[in-house]
Amino acid sequence: MQDEKTIRANKVYADLCKMLDERDWKYTKDEEKLNVSGVIHGEDIPIEFIMIVEKDLELVQFLSFLPFEVPEDKRAEMAIAVCAANYGFANGSFDFNVMGSGKIIFRLTTSYRGDTTLSPDLFEYMLVVAAMSTDKYNDKFFLLSKGNITLQQFLSDIAN
Repeated sequence: MQDEKTIRANKVYADLCKMLDERDWKYTKDEEKLNVSGVIHGEDIPIEFIMIVEKDLELVQFLSFLPFEVPEDKRAEMAIAVCAANYGFANGSFDFNVMGSGKIIFRLTTSYRGDTTLSPDLFEYMLVVAAMSTDKYNDKFFLLSKGNITLQQFLSDIAN
């Protein structure tokens, strides 16, 4: 017999998949791990994502791993750039593993704890906000990491 957390997580996962199916999203399911993954095509760099239903934490998490690592000599500048990009976000944030891998992830999370019900519109909102946020900054982060733009150019560009 399944416990309450498992039952709720399975329902949230089924609702997420139903929303994706109804809106004709192309994605891959991992029913055992309660996640879906896919690619969103923005203006430049494709946005690979995974949405995970975290049973124990009772939340849904959207993650998009940017497809490059920031070289060590660019990490101090990138840390400033990531902070500047995150400033003012109402939902979601970029996480930068400055001391380890040099990877950047966009993360957006919502909880379904207690009596909370997540609607199809909320799942769609998560996807759209995450895609727009990632698409707005992924190319700028990449250019900064390669030295093709300066930190000052990055900051000036996002201020406009």
